Amino acid sequence: MAEFSFHFGSPWWLLALLLIFPVGAWLRRSTVSGKIAQINRYADPHLLPHLTGSRELRTRERWRRFSRWALLWTVLVLSIAAPRWDYTQVQLFTPGADLVILLDISRSMEVSDVPPSRLSRARQEIEDLINQNHQVRVGLIAFASVAHVVTPITEDGQAIRNLLPSISSDLVRLQGSRLGQALERAGSLFAGQPKNSQHSILLISDGDFADRDLEQQVKTMAAEGVRLHVLGVGTLAGGPVPGRNERFLKNNRREVIESKLDEVGLEKIAMLGNGVYLRADYRDEDTADILELAASGASARHSGDEQVRVWNERFYWLLIPAMLMLLPLFRRHLSIDSQDQGK
Repeated sequence: MAEFSFHFGSPWWLLALLLIFPVGAWLRRSTVSGKIAQINRYADPHLLPHLTGSRELRTRERWRRFSRWALLWTVLVLSIAAPRWDYTQVQLFTPGADLVILLDISRSMEVSDVPPSRLSRARQEIEDLINQNHQVRVGLIAFASVAHVVTPITEDGQAIRNLLPSISSDLVRLQGSRLGQALERAGSLFAGQPKNSQHSILLISDGDFADRDLEQQVKTMAAEGVRLHVLGVGTLAGGPVPGRNERFLKNNRREVIESKLDEVGLEKIAMLGNGVYLRADYRDEDTADILELAASGASARHSGDEQVRVWNERFYWLLIPAMLMLLPLFRRHLSIDSQDQGK
């Protein structure tokens, strides 16, 4: 239900209206100075425009222009101050589902078999998921040999989006893909959420994990109601793994190490976790499917009696007269340009 109460969203901008007074004082002073200017001693007033290429405006004309500027300035300042007078009370809802993203940042994720690299593609997939998400809370964990919580489970997708560019394989000193610790960290994040929420994990990786009891760990989490979905990044053909000190990583026999997408292993993990396996692509359908699965069976809940007041901004109403006042200036400049071109 809408109610009415006029005020300004940013009232401090109204102080800019005080600028009109010093400008008026300067105009008054400059008018007096113009009449007694030194150049008037060397030529008659009617000859000055031919010497200087400009003419001095008459007093009435100067104040007419000042009045138009003051009116335009007032309208623009009032618009910036965000006038508002009606709002709507909106009932707050809390999503009933949580999704923790496990992002593999091991060195093999730098392989460029999916340009520009697997990790870049993975970051893009996360950004697509955040852009489409309106129904689940999301957390992010980056892992290789050690897991790190990038963001806890939150409804603020912009916070995750801001941190994505800084996530790279250079953050990891010890290489390797150990998924077990990342799953434990995800479990600890779920522990702090409401008990009646639906919990899901999205693993984004190229596979080839070094954990021994990984399958049993996934089964245990699935039995506790945590579903594990997998988004595979890479190709079955694979490619060489980039190195830090040399172009590509090499083994003890000085052979270039190649990494391929372990699709069979990732599909098995998803099956054990009561989830689905998808291969990342350029379209949005993969992340949309993940979000739908994460939110399925869960329903948003009211946050008690808490409501938020959403104000309807009306600043754009003042922009219409401001544009109408500026329109003659554009016509004058266009006519001057056309005259110059004719010459």
